Amino acid sequence: MSLSLEQQINYWTKYRSSHPDDVRAYIQRGMVYFKLAKIAESIQDFDHAEQLNSTVKPYLWQRGLSYYYSQQYQLGAEQFEIDLTVNSQDVEETVWRYLCIAQFQGVEAAKNTLLPVKNDPRPVLRSVYDLFAGNCTPEDLLKIGQKDGKRGNFYSHLYLGLYHEAEQNIEQAKTYINQAATEYQIDDYMWNLAVVHQQLRL
Repeated sequence: MSLSLEQQINYWTKYRSSHPDDVRAYIQRGMVYFKLAKIAESIQDFDHAEQLNSTVKPYLWQRGLSYYYSQQYQLGAEQFEIDLTVNSQDVEETVWRYLCIAQFQGVEAAKNTLLPVKNDPRPVLRSVYDLFAGNCTPEDLLKIGQKDGKRGNFYSHLYLGLYHEAEQNIEQAKTYINQAATEYQIDDYMWNLAVVHQQLRL
């Protein structure tokens, strides 16, 4: 039987009280806070994890996402840029950096500073990168997503929605992110992000 999000908060809070120096407890609880759309609380926990062990900073991609939804876009861009020093072939790190930059500097600045990624093993994410780089169409991305089943459909719809949000096409963003959240539920932190996006942005 899986624990509810509130039960998970209680679990990690109790665990933390008996393991006050366990970085993992703060990261895990921060992730649950994010799923509950408690963004400020999630950032506090991620910050505390870094305070306990500064070497985790390049691995706190979750904090970058929380920065985005707290509208701290410059901090988000900086987090994802640091993340790329240890995970340079992850499309999502690069795309989220783009999304943050688009919010505080505009889409053209984001496009002009899109960092290269060549070897992400996930076909749908490679197509997501091509979309943001201007090398494929939304229709191309959706077709690639369909080939990868439910997970592929989820990722293609989520990132197409986020792409449209950056472009200020709010109604299209709403359509695709709603589809990602309601039609393609998967056991993945990014699905929780889609639900949080519905709550905070749509």
